[in-house]
Amino acid sequence: MTERISEAEWQVMEVLWATHPLTAHDVAARLPDAGWSLPTVKTLLSRLAAKGALSTTEDGRRYLYAPAVDRAAIAAGESRRLVDRLFGGRPAPLVAHLAEAGELSAADIAELEVLIRELKQ
Repeated sequence: MTERISEAEWQVMEVLWATHPLTAHDVAARLPDAGWSLPTVKTLLSRLAAKGALSTTEDGRRYLYAPAVDRAAIAAGESRRLVDRLFGGRPAPLVAHLAEAGELSAADIAELEVLIRELKQ
């Protein structure tokens, strides 16, 4: 999948990655804080299906929706677009920005140190 998904579509995907298959009504019921009507959820599901992010199965008069893409694959694409757009394709300035803004916890730094050691091997 190469098309980008919106923030609203991401919320729908999170529901379906957690539990699937689901009907549109089931998805809407799991998103009460979003404040979306059932027609809005159906529109988001249709868009995601058109982008190839969801598979649909007819079940009588309703459709069941399930992810057609892995969460990690979508996250990788979104991460790459972010780094390309904001940091000229280089991840180091992103990490530097997070460090300077105080966004990295001690645990985050420890994880990065382990990752860097593994990458050097």
